[in-house]
Amino acid sequence: MVKLLCVCGLGQGTSLILRMNVETVCRDLGVQADVEHTDVSSASGVAADYILTSNELAQSLQGHSAKIVVIDNYFDMNEIKSKLSEALQ
Repeated sequence: MVKLLCVCGLGQGTSLILRMNVETVCRDLGVQADVEHTDVSSASGVAADYILTSNELAQSLQGHSAKIVVIDNYFDMNEIKSKLSEALQ
């Protein structure tokens, strides 16, 4: 099972929306995933295989062991699906 972490600035609304959309995409792709969401400052202490976040926040997560996947539009299911499936290959 792959561990996905959705990160936004405060860990409230935006990352929760992204998490729900990522869970839907994972079901569509048949990917077994544990999906969590958090704020950018807490993310460094959370183990994950992949971090999904915005381009602005990706810079501050560079030291993390997870592969960073930049999502431009958290509401665009097609973008999330294409970027996540590309990252998982």
